[in-house]
Amino acid sequence: MADSAYFDHAATTPMYAEAVRTMTEHLPVTGNASSLHAPGRLARRTVEEARETVAAALGARPSEVVFTAGGTESDNLAVKGLYWARRAADAARTRVLASPVEHHAVLDAVHWLADHEGAVVEWLPVDSLGRVHPEALREAIARDPSDVALATVMWANNEIGTLQPVTELAAVCAEFDVPLHSDAVQAVGQVPVDFAGSGVAALTMTGHKIGGPYGVGALLLGREYAPVPLLHGGGQERDVRSGTLDVPAIAALGTAAELATARTADFARDVGALRDLLVAAVAGAVPDAVLNGDPDPAGRLPANAHFSFPGCEGDSLLLLLDAQGIACSTGSACTAGIAQPSHVLLAAGAAPDLARGTLRFSLGHTSTKDEVETLAAVIGPAVERARSAGLS
Repeated sequence: MADSAYFDHAATTPMYAEAVRTMTEHLPVTGNASSLHAPGRLARRTVEEARETVAAALGARPSEVVFTAGGTESDNLAVKGLYWARRAADAARTRVLASPVEHHAVLDAVHWLADHEGAVVEWLPVDSLGRVHPEALREAIARDPSDVALATVMWANNEIGTLQPVTELAAVCAEFDVPLHSDAVQAVGQVPVDFAGSGVAALTMTGHKIGGPYGVGALLLGREYAPVPLLHGGGQERDVRSGTLDVPAIAALGTAAELATARTADFARDVGALRDLLVAAVAGAVPDAVLNGDPDPAGRLPANAHFSFPGCEGDSLLLLLDAQGIACSTGSACTAGIAQPSHVLLAAGAAPDLARGTLRFSLGHTSTKDEVETLAAVIGPAVERARSAGLS
């Protein structure tokens, strides 16, 4: 049995050793990829080779890969940039269609557009599993296709792990000439992700969720789209993302993307089996625990197990487990520490008390059976103690 267990891979997963080596090899090399001299050309070659690798891994053309500082920037560039571009071309296009279960990088960008840029936000309904149905999207667009700027629906939910029917949603959008953005930060490396095959206009991915470094990611962006930039400067990355390129991190991102996507089937099989053991262990120790998201393994991320524990505060239970060497999350790491119900579960129709008492256990490429057994040994007593504290 392990002395400690890390179940927060959805927040950050360890870098692959190969990605560490790639990044380390490039850290001492001097050269700005925008410079014309030999060191600059060498840096540019490294960037373009990584661009080709990321594109091949995710079913895109190299010209469709825009490097960014990570998922939050990619989400903001897609949502705000596409909105501005569409509204500039047609002032009537102010309606933004979004699922209410998005990561806050999308939710807050959408709210900002409503507060500052005149966007009219329409939240798409989700079912009890947190899933948007194509019929609901079609109904929303069809009410007035002429005023829709864009739609945004994530590929896989970061809290409860539910997969969205992205290809079907993109097909609906295509009928009405509406660009669909999808945040695929959690999906890459866990399920097959094919940018061209999906039909989406823009797709977000990031390095530190797939065995790459922090602070680097990409927005896959169809060539026909030119979002208004968030950053202005040197005009790098198709004139939509200015800034000196982080060559070592981009090189490591390419390595991680290649490895993560090549290993997706093995990851789903092996980590999915560990996830099933974890679910059984928690259910055995806490019979009234509620597994959130799609109970069908085919409909959720293989590394995700998200529970509600009746009578518990999620933050209290997290800290009790942390004292036992168990690292997990109450949901998105970006909002950790804020005692509030899960917006994802509320949107899916859960009661506020149940939405407040949640924990997310997320596994990764370094997860082991020993870690699952460590959790199994302590989860029952921890829940009992959390419930007792709530009654006192």
